[in-house]
Amino acid sequence: MNTSLFLVLLLIVLLCATGPLPSADALNVKGRLVKTKTFLSPPIFLRPGDVADKYYLDIAFPRGHLALKSFNGEVVDERGVPVPLHETYLHHWVVEPYYAAKDGAAAAAEGRPRMIPARNSGVCNHTLGQYYGLGSETRRTATWVPDPYGIEIGDPSAAPEGYEERWMLNVHAIDTRGAVDKLACTECRCDLYNVTVDQHGRGIEDGYAGGLRCCYDETRCAVEEGAGFVNGEEARKVFLRYTVMWQDWSDAAVLPVKIYIFDVAACKVEYQVEECAGAGNDGGGECVHVQTATQVLPRGGDVVFGVAHQHSGGIGASLHGDDGRLLCESTATYGDGREAGNEAGYIVGMSTCYPRLGDVKVRDGEALTVVSRYSSERRHTGVMGLFYILVAEHDQQQQLPAAGSKPPGLCFSFPVSCEQTLAI
Repeated sequence: MNTSLFLVLLLIVLLCATGPLPSADALNVKGRLVKTKTFLSPPIFLRPGDVADKYYLDIAFPRGHLALKSFNGEVVDERGVPVPLHETYLHHWVVEPYYAAKDGAAAAAEGRPRMIPARNSGVCNHTLGQYYGLGSETRRTATWVPDPYGIEIGDPSAAPEGYEERWMLNVHAIDTRGAVDKLACTECRCDLYNVTVDQHGRGIEDGYAGGLRCCYDETRCAVEEGAGFVNGEEARKVFLRYTVMWQDWSDAAVLPVKIYIFDVAACKVEYQVEECAGAGNDGGGECVHVQTATQVLPRGGDVVFGVAHQHSGGIGASLHGDDGRLLCESTATYGDGREAGNEAGYIVGMSTCYPRLGDVKVRDGEALTVVSRYSSERRHTGVMGLFYILVAEHDQQQQLPAAGSKPPGLCFSFPVSCEQTLAI
C-alpha cells in the first residue's frame, strides 16, 4: 500500500471513530466538493406510551440549486445522545419539498393556494410523495446517490411564479417505555390505543386491527401501572437529528435521477399479516407471508439505487421486471443488543442495491412487481412494503465510475461501519 493511500484510509478510520463532522462542513471526494450539514427538528415531547406524529413546515434545509447526495436521520435526546428503539420507536420519518407562496395573504386573496406539493416522480398519485423516508432502520441504511448522479432540487425555473421551494418533515415516534406490549404498540394495534375514531373523526371498522388510523398524534398506547410521570418528572424531550449531504448543481457534471416509490399495498401504504395456520405453508418449513403488487413505471432508464422499507417481522422485499427478472432485492437486518443502532428484535437496517452501470434497465411504461415477505409466526398489523428506486432516464449521459461511488461521507453521518464503506 503506498503512503498516500494509507494516509487517506487512516483519516477515514479516525473520522469514523470520532463521530459526525461538525455542522456545515465539506468533503473533497475525488475532486468534488460534497457539503454536509446537520440539523435538529423542533423538540418532540413524549411520556411513556405517547405518540407524536408531527408535521413541520419550512424546516432548516440547504438552499439553492443543488444535487442531493444523502439524507440520514435518527432520534436523539436533548443532550444529543441517540435514543434506542426500545424506548422511542421511530415508526417513520419522511421529508419532501413543496412550493410556498411568497406572499400568502395575496395568494389567498387571489384564490391561489398557499402551498403546492412538489412530489416525487411516482408511482402513487395521492400518497407516498416523499423524497426520502425511513423508519427503525434509519441508522444502518445507506441513502447515498452514486456518482455522477444527484436528486435535483432548488431549480429556479421549476417553481411556479410567485412561489418558492421549501421543505416539510413528518416524524412519527412512539414512546414504548413501560408499554404492556412494546411490539403491539409499535404496530399500532387498535385495542391497545383505546380509540374508536381516526384522526379525521371517522369511525374505525371492526375489521381494522391496527395501523396508522389508531396511533395518530397525541394518542397513547397502554402502559403498565405506574409507568407515567415519576416524581413529577416532565415529558422527555427528543429531536430528529438529520444530516444532509449535497453538491452545488454547477460543481460538476451532475446528472439528475428520478425517485419512484412502489407500494406492495397498491398505494394504500399499509396492510396486515395474519398468523399462519401452521409451519410449512410456504413450502420451506417456515411461516412466511408473501404480498405482491404490480405498478407501471412511467419513464424508464437505468436503476442506480434501490432499497425497501419494512416493519418488525419483515424479512425483505424485491422488485421485478415484467418478465420476472430481479431488479433489486433488499433484506432486513435485526439487532441483537440494547444500544442504539443494534436493538434486539427491531429492524435496524435494510440492504441497498447499487447496480453496475447498464446492468439494470427498465423500459418506459414497464409493469414492475414488488414482492414483500414477512414472518407470519404471529399477526402483524400496520406493516409496510415499500420499494424506493432512483432511475437515470435513457437520454442522460451516463458516466458512473466503475468503483468508489460512495464517498467516506457515509462514515460521517450515522453508524455505517468504515469497513462497509471502504469495501464498496
